[in-house]
Amino acid sequence: MEILMTVSKIASICTMGANASALEKEIGPEQFPVNEHYFGLVNFGNTCYCNSVLQALYFCRPFREKVLAYKSQPRKKESLLTCLADLFHSIATQKKKVGVIPPKKFITRLRKENELFDNYMQQDAHEFLNYLLNTVADILQEERKQEKQNGHLSNGSIDSENNNSPPDPTWVHEIFQGTLTNETRCLTCETISSKDEDFLDLSVDVEQNTSITHCLRMKVKKLPMILALHLKRFKYMDQLHRYTKLSYRVVFPLELRLFNTSGDATNPDRMYDLVAVVVHCGSGPNRGHYIAIVKSHDFWLLFDDDIVEKIDAQAIEEFYGLTSDISKNSESGYILFYQSRD
Repeated sequence: MEILMTVSKIASICTMGANASALEKEIGPEQFPVNEHYFGLVNFGNTCYCNSVLQALYFCRPFREKVLAYKSQPRKKESLLTCLADLFHSIATQKKKVGVIPPKKFITRLRKENELFDNYMQQDAHEFLNYLLNTVADILQEERKQEKQNGHLSNGSIDSENNNSPPDPTWVHEIFQGTLTNETRCLTCETISSKDEDFLDLSVDVEQNTSITHCLRMKVKKLPMILALHLKRFKYMDQLHRYTKLSYRVVFPLELRLFNTSGDATNPDRMYDLVAVVVHCGSGPNRGHYIAIVKSHDFWLLFDDDIVEKIDAQAIEEFYGLTSDISKNSESGYILFYQSRD
């Protein structure tokens, strides 16, 4: 058994090496971006939900730069953020341009911190994204609070605990946070009242043969630097007592402008470019597979755990979904990441 496992492992490593070599040749030495690295991530037992989101976030450049900057700060005690920073730094400082990295330290920490992910079952990529962004923001706010208590900040600011003010926004909020405006009209006096609601990503209902702009019916007051859109493709069926996948065809363009902004929006004309998509392959949230497609400089790449391939921009249309919902088994866009041009 041990000999068979060793042979299998050697064969796997050879396959990874061949794939990496092919990718480097396909991009070409003259076209290969300076100081860029394309590394697949090893799957540690149904961790594709994690790998796909990590790849998407790595190629959201504002986020990557902040994580790498955090890595360069004085060493902090281990957390999910330090493990993320170590992983991003490991990719960014590789001598080779392409290859494979095992995100073992990050996965170990993730499983230690949250029992939801402490197993070998398939998890929901959107739940992981939510957990990661909120955890990173909490860590940053807690560190800032500790620095204030220790007197490390000498700017004269008042501790938020003393004046009951909300914590200052972190770079996670600066990158991903936007604001929705919910308007309600009184049936008696027809007075319109509005309530603002912050978000780090937007979950949108999907319908058959529509576009992402059609699905975005809420009014946006503040558009974020990176707009993360979660397509609600999993619907709970009471009669079946389980979730089923909505494989509807939803077109998501390479360029996006939101027209449903509120009248007092701060940046209503903001233009976005698609930079990454987390794709769900399969028929349900707890089965199937996740991959990521990302834009790096002027071309697109597909990350399927340890496999990395260059793809044409036209191939993105294959991930819109199905025009017929007869088959629930599909490869369809699940989380979209749009980056603002400004």
